[in-house]
Formats: sequence, structure tokens, C-alpha cells
Amino acid sequence: MIDASKGFVKDGNKNRLREQDIHKIVDVFNKQLEVAKYSRMVPVQEIEGHEYNLNIPRYIDSQEEEDIQDIEAHLLGGIPKRDVEALSDYWQVYPTLQQELFEAADRPGYLMLKIPGSEVKACIFAHPEFISYGKDIQAVFETWQGKHTPLLKAIQPGDKPKAIIYALSEDLLQAFTGKSLIDKYDVYQHLMTYWVESMKDDVYILVEDGWKAELKAVTNKKGVVTDYYICELIPKELMINRYFQTEQAAIATLEAKKDEIVRQQEELQEEHGGEEGLLEEVINDSGKITKANINLRIKEIQKNPLFADADELKVIKSYLKLIESEAELNKSIKEATQSLHNQVLKKYRELTEDEIKNLVVDDKWMQTLRQAIASEMDRISQRLTQRIQELAERYDTPLPQLTSKVEELTAKVEGHLQRMGLVW
Repeated sequence: MIDASKGFVKDGNKNRLREQDIHKIVDVFNKQLEVAKYSRMVPVQEIEGHEYNLNIPRYIDSQEEEDIQDIEAHLLGGIPKRDVEALSDYWQVYPTLQQELFEAADRPGYLMLKIPGSEVKACIFAHPEFISYGKDIQAVFETWQGKHTPLLKAIQPGDKPKAIIYALSEDLLQAFTGKSLIDKYDVYQHLMTYWVESMKDDVYILVEDGWKAELKAVTNKKGVVTDYYICELIPKELMINRYFQTEQAAIATLEAKKDEIVRQQEELQEEHGGEEGLLEEVINDSGKITKANINLRIKEIQKNPLFADADELKVIKSYLKLIESEAELNKSIKEATQSLHNQVLKKYRELTEDEIKNLVVDDKWMQTLRQAIASEMDRISQRLTQRIQELAERYDTPLPQLTSKVEELTAKVEGHLQRMGLVW
């Protein structure tokens, strides 16, 4: 019997089986595997004992263990040792991490956290065993990547996309079989999700048209061509990351300078833009300060120098300088962006087949999957971190201390009320 009732994803008001859920069900059934809280071989005699009632919960207890509150720990402090030991899957992979985090309390069966709860995550991420485990998982992926990268770069017209993804996914499952902490079906799902969302379309393009970086025209509502920048197989971000990082960094620097100029403008307006502020006369009805208004105000001041406010003139000239600097930066950004656009467009047309393969397989497919594996590693470490922090916060302050603090604060409030003449 298999209880797969918890393996699904919510989709509106429906529960849908994911690729990983289907694969796990089929694997467990075909291989007749027994998995705790998921599947087991049930003797006929046991079914007879239940009067042939085949209600699955009678045979498989899939309920998660209850997170029991420890009264003694709430009263006397300390973290129950059984809660820490329940994380044994982690301690098997990180055998010395437990000693780094916990020490014995002043009574049997309880532990104390050696470091503040806020430092738990940093301690785990910096621990040599955690780093080593991450490298091991990365090595598994890199071995799989090394095996399949040549095969993917050998895709040619006439190949079958379904056969390609089948070979990739089954070998990925096999590669992560038996690895502690990380669930091979979760890794499998990352690949299958990416296949459905993007990779499948790429492969179909390749098996139909070959390794070509074809640009498509972008038109507006009137059918007028506005750009030739759309390449379904290779997004422009991939081109920039591989060939034009220096140019992109230069644009980012200009944009950062512009942001700083805008911030200074906002500070000046916030400081001097209120009623009777030094910028009041140059703010239009929309609450904006324009170069035209500033120049007009400067002329008015110059016509009546005896009534001029030196501070006002200084502030509005400073603001004018910021406006001019922003305009110059906007011009530079526009020119640099257009130059980068032209260079990328030119490079698209010059790409060789090998360059296209590197962009698609290495930079696009494999990099996306590498990031997915990294996110799975982050999820594993976050679960451990959150559980330890949860236990630490739960039993951080024993009840007697809480009671004492409440009494202390109550006495203070009553004292204040009595001094205010409120007696009850």
C-alpha cells in the first residue's frame, strides 16, 4: 500500500501531482519498496483483521510527529535533548556541528545553546562539515553535468526531445540516490520544472532548426519594427554576461551616480521645500522642481539684488547643478546603452555554432540547474537553522523569570498610577 496523499502542489482549488510525485509513486510500486510513513507491504491477515477495510490510514501512519512542548524546560530552562536528537539526519552528515552548537545543561536530558540564537545560521554556514557537504553535492552535479553536456551540445535536427529529457532526468535521479539530507525527487523536480517552463522550448527549436541564434523583429501595435533584439534561444542577458560585462558595469556605474544625484535632490527638497522654504518659489503645482523655474527665479533675484536672499540663491543654484548633472548622466547612460545594444546585435550575427552551444548549454541550461541545486542546499540549511532557533527561543526564558519580570513591571505601573492619584 502507498499513501501518497501528501505529495502534491496546490493549484487554485485543485491539488495537482508534480512530476516528482508521479515518479516516486511509480518507483515505489515497481520496486516494491517500503518507505516509512509512505508505503509498506501489508499481509492479507492484517487486512482480514480490519474486516477487509482498505482505508489506507489503517495500515500506514503518515502523520507527522507532534512537536511536544516540554513543561520542565519552560519552568527550568534548557532545550530537551530529545528535540536535538530528533535532528539526527543532520548530525550524521555534520557529526561535530552538534558539539559546536550545544553543551550539557545543569541537569540530565537537557542542553544549552553555546551561542546566541542570532548567530546559529552563521555558525552552520561557516562550519567545515557544512562546507564539505556542499562541495560533495556540487561534485555530484558536476559529474552529471560533465556526462551530459557533450550529449546536449550534440543535439541535432531529428532528435526526440522526450528521449533527451528522459535520459537527463533518470540519470539525475540516479546521481543523487542515497545522498543524505537532499531528496533526489526534489532535485528531479527542479529539472522537470525548468524543462516545462523553458528548456523544452529550446530543445524543440534546436531539433527543428539546428544551432542558430535567429533574431526576431519586435513591432508596435501599428506593425512598425521597433527592434531586432528578440532571440528565443539566447536572451540578451546571456550575451552581455559572457561578452560585454565591462560595458554593462560601466552603465551600472553611471546609473549609481545618477541615483546618488537624485538622492541629493530629494534631500534638498525635503530640507528646503516646505512652506517658506528656500525652494518654495521654484516648486510647481505638481510639487516638482524644474530647471525652467529655477532659471526664472534666478533672473528675478538678479533684477532685485537688494531683496535677494543669499541662502536661497545658494540652494537653488545647488539644485540647478544637480539637475544639470542628472541630465548629463542620463545622456551618457542613453549613449552607453545604445552602444551596448549595437554591439550585442552585431555579436548575435557573428556567433559561431560552438559559441551558441556554449551560451545555451553552459550559460543557460546548466547554470540554471546549478542555481536550483544551490537553492535546495539553502533550503536544507534553513530548515536546520530555523528548528534550532525555534527551540532556543521557545525555552530561552524560564517561566519563573517571566513571572518575576511581569511582577516587576506591574509594580512599576501601579507606582506610576498611584503618583498620578489613581487609586483602586
